[in-house]
Amino acid sequence: MSVPRPAAVVVLAAGEGTRMKSQTPKVLHEVCGRALVDHMLAAARDLKPERLIVVIGHARERVGAHLAETSPDARAVVQHEQRGTGHAVRTVLEETGTINGTVLVTYGDVPLLRTETLAELLAQHAEDGNAVTVLTAKVPDPTGYGRIVRDESGAVLQIVEHKDATDDQRAIDEMNSGIYAFDGLLLADAVKRVSTDNAQGEEYLTDVLSILREDGHRVGAHVATDYVEVEGVNDRVQLAFVRKVLNQRVLESHMRGGVTVVDPASTWVDVQVRLAPDVVLHPGTQLHGATVVGEGAEVGPATTLTDTTVGPGAVVRNAVCDSAEIGPDASVGPYAYLRPGTILGRKSKAGTFVEMKNTQVGERSKVPHLSYAGDATIGDDVNIGAAVIFVNYDGVDKHRTTVRDGAFVGCDSMLVAPVTVGDGAYTAAGSVIDGDVPPGAIGVARARQRNIEKWVLRRRAGTKSAAAAERALAEQEQQESGT
Repeated sequence: MSVPRPAAVVVLAAGEGTRMKSQTPKVLHEVCGRALVDHMLAAARDLKPERLIVVIGHARERVGAHLAETSPDARAVVQHEQRGTGHAVRTVLEETGTINGTVLVTYGDVPLLRTETLAELLAQHAEDGNAVTVLTAKVPDPTGYGRIVRDESGAVLQIVEHKDATDDQRAIDEMNSGIYAFDGLLLADAVKRVSTDNAQGEEYLTDVLSILREDGHRVGAHVATDYVEVEGVNDRVQLAFVRKVLNQRVLESHMRGGVTVVDPASTWVDVQVRLAPDVVLHPGTQLHGATVVGEGAEVGPATTLTDTTVGPGAVVRNAVCDSAEIGPDASVGPYAYLRPGTILGRKSKAGTFVEMKNTQVGERSKVPHLSYAGDATIGDDVNIGAAVIFVNYDGVDKHRTTVRDGAFVGCDSMLVAPVTVGDGAYTAAGSVIDGDVPPGAIGVARARQRNIEKWVLRRRAGTKSAAAAERALAEQEQQESGT
């Protein structure tokens, strides 16, 4: 199929979206890691149009700023007053001038529309030599949609709104998507002649089709393979529906590429996530942003990764990781929290109830359980015992701790930064280390134990503890007297 390069793609994104009942502009609501309008722009961009134009209006400062950041190749045209789709297109042409070639007009709230479908529309438009070709779809229940009325040759006679349709016309299951491929020169002339003689006093783009037909030009249609693609988002219910459909589409693509998704119904993956072959995603997994998972890694169950890299062969279970880097064959979780700046080396471990932030862990080093490591550099082959705290914050500034290769940090130690534990050094369990420990030394920083004999009998008389102590002391006395 030969697909002509469009002269322009115009994305209409000026509406308020009142049914969303949200402070966020409708086209900026996210689905699978992208704003609604960004999904449409991605599909349009793959057509390689000469111009990519977005019409903005409601909340134009926010939408314009978003486009400037995410789509610098798109030109924003402001529709200061939202007076209909025809007025939006006329506003574009008044700013850009007549566009010579095919102009594709679509919307910023149809995230399921694929590039392939748009390409088929363009190819049909060119093959038939139409003045305009409308993208249509056959739907199970066309109630409320404009119906496509064709003649014997298949050309479009008119688009009839549901409320104006006869019983015979209401029986038609082909509906208007509102997406069109226009001859740019004919569009520039016809859009100026669109009337506002309607209940809303707006300029409708559908009227351009009638004008072109009355001028003797052919109006054609292309039927989308899947009607779901042209579903727009107008409220939160539709937002949830397109999210589910798009997520399923993403998962199917990954599964066909060699990824195992144990339970697609509970697995959510954003469109920009990259998964290598033989990755296994267990139930309850969510992968967001620019997350990358290497070959043979296992993620989940109940794991959320955002902008995180997981190396080949790594295992991440019951964890939350944000902007972290997990090395090959590393192990994370269960119930671990890796915050931004965390880097785990090959075969390292961040275990149960471990939290890390801005910490680099060397190869084969382990932080197995119940520990916090913040602003730290941990070398290779280090063991961090249970309940170790890297004390990095003095109330004003953050400070860094360094634990060098082969060191052993005893359970319940506190490393008060800035401090260094040298190569091969130890810290004794229960120590508060606020001075450097030289290589090969052991740091001991705890009070010497003192036992106060029979304290419980004096201070806790009558308790179960006192009774147990009395029995034990009596048995001890008997044993001593017997010897």
